[in-house]
Formats: sequence, structure tokens, C-alpha cells
Amino acid sequence: TALSQVTADIAICSDCLAEMDDPQDFRHRYPFINCTNCGPRYSIIKTIPYDRPNTTMSVFEMCTACAAQYHDVADRRFHAQPVACPRCGPKIWLADRSGKPLLTGNDEAIAEAARLLRADKVVAIKGVGGFHLACDALNNDAVLRLRQRKRRDYKPFAMMAASVDAVRKYAVVDRAAEEVLRTPQSPIVLLPRRPDAVIAPAVAEGMSTLGFMLCYAPLHYLLFAEGLDVLVMTSGNLSDEPLICRNELALERLGDVADAFLMHDREIYRQVDDSILHFVAGEPVLLRRSRGYVPTPIYMAERSPQEVLAAGADLKNTFCLVKQNQLILSEHIGDLEDAEVYHHYVRSIEHLKGLFEVQPQVVACDLHPGYLSTQYARSLHVARVIEVQHHWAHIASVLAEHGLIGPVIGLECDGTGYGTDGAIWGCECMIASLAGFERFGHLAYYPLAGGDKASKEAIRPLLSLLRQAYGEDFALAEFAWLLERIEPDQRKLRLIAEQIDKGINTVNTSSLGRVFDAVAAMIGLGERNHFDAQLPMALESIAQRDVQDRYEYDLRRPGDEPVQLSLRKALRGLVGDLKRPETPAVISAKFHNTLVEALLAMAKAARETTRLEAAALSGGVFCNRYLANHLAMRLKQEGFTVLLNRDVPSNDGGIALGQAAIAAHILNMDS
Repeated sequence: TALSQVTADIAICSDCLAEMDDPQDFRHRYPFINCTNCGPRYSIIKTIPYDRPNTTMSVFEMCTACAAQYHDVADRRFHAQPVACPRCGPKIWLADRSGKPLLTGNDEAIAEAARLLRADKVVAIKGVGGFHLACDALNNDAVLRLRQRKRRDYKPFAMMAASVDAVRKYAVVDRAAEEVLRTPQSPIVLLPRRPDAVIAPAVAEGMSTLGFMLCYAPLHYLLFAEGLDVLVMTSGNLSDEPLICRNELALERLGDVADAFLMHDREIYRQVDDSILHFVAGEPVLLRRSRGYVPTPIYMAERSPQEVLAAGADLKNTFCLVKQNQLILSEHIGDLEDAEVYHHYVRSIEHLKGLFEVQPQVVACDLHPGYLSTQYARSLHVARVIEVQHHWAHIASVLAEHGLIGPVIGLECDGTGYGTDGAIWGCECMIASLAGFERFGHLAYYPLAGGDKASKEAIRPLLSLLRQAYGEDFALAEFAWLLERIEPDQRKLRLIAEQIDKGINTVNTSSLGRVFDAVAAMIGLGERNHFDAQLPMALESIAQRDVQDRYEYDLRRPGDEPVQLSLRKALRGLVGDLKRPETPAVISAKFHNTLVEALLAMAKAARETTRLEAAALSGGVFCNRYLANHLAMRLKQEGFTVLLNRDVPSNDGGIALGQAAIAAHILNMDS
């Protein structure tokens, strides 16, 4: 089938590494060595069948020696489409910002690039799925320079090292983490930072974890062999734009970012970002599913009677194709509000439809009418559009990857998602299957003022939550000691408070993500999210791990309405701790512990009503390891079977999978 021919890009294997290090081998020190067990696949294929003429290697005619191995059924390079050597294959060169070649020999170019990196320069390096921007991760000036030029002021940078021993100097690497670092997928792994790590502070300011990957391309190993220890290796793009994979575009867009360009002439047909994972309940869990994992399908418990396109979410977008019993999830696309990302999204859908010979007449999309992905889905001339509520799709993504149909108790926590009542949901307990869902409970609504600004500025949810917690007793003057530190503009404070009181430009929300923002701001971790989930990540990072205490909360069921979780008492308790004063680390832990027990109580109430024993956890808030680990443990202690996202992200990168699984099941029921 089309799918079986297209496999993921795989890190260099031990056999190829040994040959590359062997002075007697004719591929000694060749930066593009590969075989049937490793090398580029998905990133170089243009169309099927997967034969050399249909890849970007078609312009390189094999020499006699390469051709002999390619045609030898006993050789491990038998039908290895990217096979090449120094005589017949791609070449490397080092260029300046204008694109003028500085050095053209492979060894010379690599050695000079390493020298520049040691001299605190920024070098753009063309890899397997696109360009990286690299600098010395131990030099703070170099990292700050890269941040300024890339326009990425705060978001943590990923790093690369040549060995696990090198990583161990800076991060805690247990056996499970070592295994994942060494896998052929070679993802970025988030690891606990060592207290004595001398990594430049600007790499991951305020974070308790560091993101490391090992070298996965031959070029990386050759570069690190020149005496490099650990490099920042961040996506080769300007902030929020698509990853750059073409030489000309790299020079055009990154000419003011990089001091030099280490380039090659093997074209990258599909840009593919590095994958990212961390550990929850002792298991590796993907946060971004891309290089090394895409386009490996996820198999459903049932076959779909029709082919489907699932459009995904607008943030952290991926899309998904359904073919028979296979869910084909795209690589990480990005945030669709950027015009370049949106155009890349549309082009990618067309490319993958052609590559996998899928012509969907059914499209699944989000319920939100303002989503660009929803508008795109509605613009297609197809037989049917199936709209799927955002949080239902999250829970369905868990069901899909576990091969289940449901029903289960779904606990879904994130920052935003359009609800069936027009409110913005974000802390939900639902009884969900692939056939439908019932909203059992949610965080009590609070009004959020300011539209999109509310996801950036912590003062907006904070004012609303304090107003709710203290009712008629709330007055701005009474909380000046707290609020003016977060928002010194008195006029703005009064304006937001007036909007909340009068319901001007407000929307009701049950968003747990915004509660995290508010609490982080209260304890002095920042005033705004400069990148998605910055404040919640900071709040998780400082939580003291040995604290058992928590704040109070209430669960109420008003009539026939869903159960409501109220955090009013928790907010009051937190304010009391601030006045005491308690340490931010203890307050963070108590807040996390409160959420664990409150969500557990909601799940137990749902179990009493439904007799269901399985609880599925999803949504971006469960990227928080403290919350996910502790809640999973408590649910298990109370006799629940716990289902988590593993192979797809619990954030919006997994939405498309849930949409696709729901659409396929609905089509099955209809037929």
C-alpha cells in the first residue's frame, strides 16, 4: 500500500557510524551515509512508489560501487533509496550570510563551522528535516544573541549532545530516559536539570527541565567530533513561522540570525520538526509528534467505510487522514494564525492526500466557527462535514490510540475550547465514547475579559477569579498590594474590573489553563505568557515535591445541571498564604495538590453515577508532569483504570486524531 512504502526518518545506525569512522571504508567521514536501517525517508519522498526517481535523491546518479550494493539482495543497502558516497552523492559547504561559499570540502566546512561555534557564533545547519540554528549552549552571550535575532525571548531552547554521558553532565538521565534518547526516532527528551548544571541560564530560564537530543544525522557526529560538547539546536525559523528547509529561503529569512550557514545539496521535500517527549507515570509521552514518528499510522479498532480528513486545531496544528483502519497523523504544522504556517498547512494536506492516495469526501473539524481550520474544512467541496467539540476530540484521541470505542470517564483540562453552549470550556469531566459525550461536570464558570488578550495577560483571569472568590467583599483597593505588582496601570485595572462587573466584552469560561496563569502571577512568576503555557510551566517548575497539604474546594450539583467545581475557597486560602507569607514553592505544590484531589472527586462522582471504571486524561494541562503523575497515581489508588495519551500529544497536537476517530466511528454507525 501507499502507507507501507513511506516510513519515518530514522537516526544513523551503529553499522553506518562504524563505517563512517573506518578510514578503510569508501564512505569514511561521509556526512550522508545511510542504509536500509537508517537515514532520511519521509522528508525526501515526493510521490509513490518509494523509488529513487520519486525522491530528492533522483538528481544524484549512483556510482558503480553504490549501485552494486543497491542491487545486491544480500547487502544492507539493497534498495536503500538515499544510498550515496563522496563520489556520487550530496556535498556540504559553508557559506556566509550572503550565500557566498567560504569552504566547499566536507571536512573543511565542518571543521570551520565547529570553530565558529566555539567562537560563540550562531551557525545555521541544514539537517534531515530542515535547518537548525546552533550555538554554544554553555555561553550565555551566544544564547542571548540567538534569542534576540530569532525573536524568541523566553521559550526554552532544545540542545544536542553526542553521547548520553555528555547529557549526564547537565541533566538526570535514568535508564528509561537513556533508552529513549538512543532510539532510532531520536526525539528531544525533557529531563530533570542537575542542580550543578553549567548550561547557560538563557537556554531555559526558570525551568526545572532541560530538553536534550542525541546526534541523529551523520553530519551531527562529524561536527561534534571537532571538540564540541553541547549545542543549542533550535528550529531554523523566525519565531512562530514554519521550519525552513530550502537553502535560498534560509539565506533570505535567516541572514540576520546566523553568522554562517552549513548547507548541503540534498533537497528536503517535507520539512519535519524534531519530536519532543517527556515521562509521565514512568512512561514516555510525546509532546510533539514529528520527525521519527511520522507518518507511522495509528490503527483503529474498526475500519472506516469512507476516507476522512480531520482538520485539527488552530494551535499546535496537526491534521489526520483516515484510510481503512489507519489513522495517518501529519507532522507538527504549528499555529495557523501565522499566514506562512496556514499556507504550509493547506499545501501539506494536498501533498499527503496525494502521497497516501486518499481522496476524502468527509471532513471532521472543530466546533469553533472562528477557527481557521474549521473555515478551511467548510470551504472544501465534500459530501459531509462533521463538527467535533474540542474536548470530546481530546478524550477521543486517548480512546483511538488505545484501540477503544468507550464509554469512559474523560477528564479534560486545557486553556481553551469552544463549548456546545457557546462558553469557552477548559476543565471538563465528561462521559465520552467515539459515538458521543455527556458533560458530567466542569470548573465553575468565571467571566474572562478581553478576548485573545486573556490568554496572554494573567491579570485578566486573576481579577475575575478574585472577584468570584470574594464576592461583594472584593475591592481593588483591598488587593492593591497584590494587583499593582502584576499590573501597575491603575486605569487598566479599573477598566478590566468594570468589564467583568458589567459583562462587557467578556465570555464565560471553565478554563483551567487561565487559573494556572492567575496563580503563577499571584506568587510572582510573571505577568504574561510570552509563549503558550509559559506561566503554567513556571508554576510547575517551582512546585516543592514533598508537600502534602492542599487548599479547600467545593463540588456542587445545581439541580439537573452538570457538577460544578468551585475553587473559591482555594483562592482565599492562597491569598492567606501570600500574606503569611508562605514560599512560592509550597503554594504551587498546594495548588497542584488541590487540583489533583478535586479532579479525583469529580471522577469518583461520575463513577458513582455511571459505574464506569476507566478514566481518560487529556488536554494541554496534562503536559504538566506534576499534575498528570499525581492524578494518575491517585486514580489508580482509588481503583480506576487510567488511560493517558502516549503516542500522540495530550495538547492540541492530538486533536486531529480524536476528530478522525470520531468521524470514522460515526460513519461506521451510519453504514
